[in-house]
Amino acid sequence: MLRIALAQVNATVGDLDGNAELIVEWTRRAAARGARVLVFPEMMLTGYPVEDLALRASFVEASIGTLHAVAMRLADEGLGGIAVVTGYLDRRADLAPRTGLPAGAPLDAAALLHGGRVVITSAKHHLPNYGVFDEFRYFVPGNTLPVFRLPGEGGESVEIAIAICEDLWQDGGPVAVCRRAGAGLLLVPNASPYERGKDDVRLDLCVRRAREAGAALAYANMIGGQDELVFDGDSILVAADGALLARGPQFEEALVVADLDLPAAPVPETADQPVDAGDGTVITIKRVTLPPSQLPATERGELEGPLWPRLSDPAEVYAALVTGVRDYVRKNGFRSVILALSGGIDSALTATIAADAIGPSNVHVVLMPSRYSSEHSVTDAEDLVKRQGLHALTIPIAAMVDAFSQELAPGGFPDVGLPAENLQARVRGVVLMGLSNAGGHLVLTTGNKSELATGYSTLYGDSAGGFGPIKDVPKTLVWELSRWRNAEAVRVGATPPIPENSITKPPSAELAPGQMDTDSLPPYEVLDALLDDYVEKDMGTAELIAAGHDPELVERVIRLVDTAEYKRRQYPPGPKISQKNFGRDRRLPITNRWREPRP
Repeated sequence: MLRIALAQVNATVGDLDGNAELIVEWTRRAAARGARVLVFPEMMLTGYPVEDLALRASFVEASIGTLHAVAMRLADEGLGGIAVVTGYLDRRADLAPRTGLPAGAPLDAAALLHGGRVVITSAKHHLPNYGVFDEFRYFVPGNTLPVFRLPGEGGESVEIAIAICEDLWQDGGPVAVCRRAGAGLLLVPNASPYERGKDDVRLDLCVRRAREAGAALAYANMIGGQDELVFDGDSILVAADGALLARGPQFEEALVVADLDLPAAPVPETADQPVDAGDGTVITIKRVTLPPSQLPATERGELEGPLWPRLSDPAEVYAALVTGVRDYVRKNGFRSVILALSGGIDSALTATIAADAIGPSNVHVVLMPSRYSSEHSVTDAEDLVKRQGLHALTIPIAAMVDAFSQELAPGGFPDVGLPAENLQARVRGVVLMGLSNAGGHLVLTTGNKSELATGYSTLYGDSAGGFGPIKDVPKTLVWELSRWRNAEAVRVGATPPIPENSITKPPSAELAPGQMDTDSLPPYEVLDALLDDYVEKDMGTAELIAAGHDPELVERVIRLVDTAEYKRRQYPPGPKISQKNFGRDRRLPITNRWREPRP
C-alpha cells in the first residue's frame, strides 16, 4: 500500500525563495501524514505562467540552482526519504540558438527530488498554443518519460511515471508511453486555470487517460490568482480503471492524501527505451531506482476527505473572483483598495467581492453624486457601507464638473450630450486616482463584461483603475452572483451584504436626466445571449441569425463590439472565469476594417 499526497498550493511568480519554502513546508506536512510520494503543481518553484521570464537566462539559472538547494534542504531536515515531484523552469543545454527557437531553449520541467538530490528530470511534451496559452513562444518540448522505481515497505517495488499538465489534454505522447512502460502510477503536476464548467471536463479527462495509461493517475493542480488567471485546485486521484479515489477542494490550499494499492513493478529494463509516442514523435523511457526509504515510522491515522464537496456554479464563480482579487492585491504589495460606489449593482458586487477578499477594513469606497444622481443611488450606497462596515467618503462632483465645463466652453464644449456625460465619469476617475495616490490604495474598476463588449463605458473614466474584478462577468451573471451572495448570508444567519434595491432597480449610469441602460442597449438577457455566441463562440452574422438572434440586433451589436476594441485594450486586467475573456483569450487587431458580411 502506497500513501501519496497531492499538494495544491499557491505559488507566486518569480518568488523562488518563497515557493521553495512552500515546498519544504508542505513536504513536512506530508511526512507527518505518512506519505511516501508527494506531488506539487506545474512550475511550482517559479510560479505559472512566467511568460517572458522564461527567456531570461538569469531567471532560468536561478530556478535550476534553487531546485538543487531545495533537494539538499529536504534531506537536511530529515525529509529526503520522500519522493517529491515538483515543477520548475529548466533549459536544454544541447540546442544551438537558431531562429524560431525560444532564447535559451527553456523547458517547462518537472523534477524528482530524493535523498538530497535531483534524481531525474523531464519536460512537458505537448506545448499548448491556444486560449490563454502561448507556450511555443517560451518552451521547447520534452522527449522523455521518467519512470522511477520505489521500493515498497513490504519488499515489493512499484513504478511511477511523470507527465506534465497538457500531456494529458492531447492524444499520444507520455500517456501512451506510460502504458508501454508498465508504470502503475502516473503523476501529473498541473497549472490548469479555472473557467466555468472545467471541473467536470477535468474529471472526465483524468478517468479517460488513466484507463489509456493502464495506471492510477494523480493530478495535482495549483490554486491562486496570477494577473488574469485563477487556479482552482480541484486535484484528482483516480484508479487505473477510472474510479475516483480522492478529490481536493476548490480555491483552497490543501494536502490531498490517499492510499493506493498498486501492482508490483515488472522486471526493470536495463537501458533507455525509445518508444513511438503515437503523435509523430519518439519518447525515451528513462528509468531510475530509488534506495529504500529512510523515513521514520509515522502513525498514518484516518484520512481527511479524501473527497471534498463540490461548489455550486455561482459559488465557484464567486470564489474565483474573490481569489483573483485577493491574490492580485496581496501579491502586488497593496494593502487596501478603493472604488466608486454608485448604489448600482456593479459597484455593489465589486465592493462585496473586495470585502470578502481582503476584509472590509481594507476597502475604501467613494460616493460621488452628480446633479443627475437619484436619491436612491446615494441611500443604496450608504446602506451597503453600513451593512459591510466599509470606509466611505462622499465627494459631490457637480462643482468640479461645472468648473471643467466652464473652462472648456470657449472651445465649443457642449453642456449636454455624450461629451458632458463622459466628463462626469472622467472627473470621478480623477478623484479616485488622486485618493489612490494619497492613500496607496489599488483602484478597482466596476465595469462588467457586457459593458466592455459593447463599449458602454467611459475611457479614462470608469475604466480608470488597476484591476477589474467583474471584467469577465456578464451583466446577467452580476445579478445572479449578487442574489447568491445575499442568500448565502441569510443561510448562515448574517446580514445580506447587498441592498435589495441595488439588485432590483433598473440599471442606469445616471449621467443624464432619467437615463437608463436600455436607452442605449437591448435588455441584458437578450444582449448577453448574443454576446456569448459572438464573443465566446466566434459565430459570424449568418450563424447568429440562424441561431435565432434578431438580424437587426445582430448587426448593431457586432458593430458595437468591433468598434470598442481600442477601449478594451486599455482596460485593466481582471479575473478570467469564462472560456474566452477580453485579454489573454481574445486577441483582435484594433486597426481592423473587416466587418461581418450580411447574409
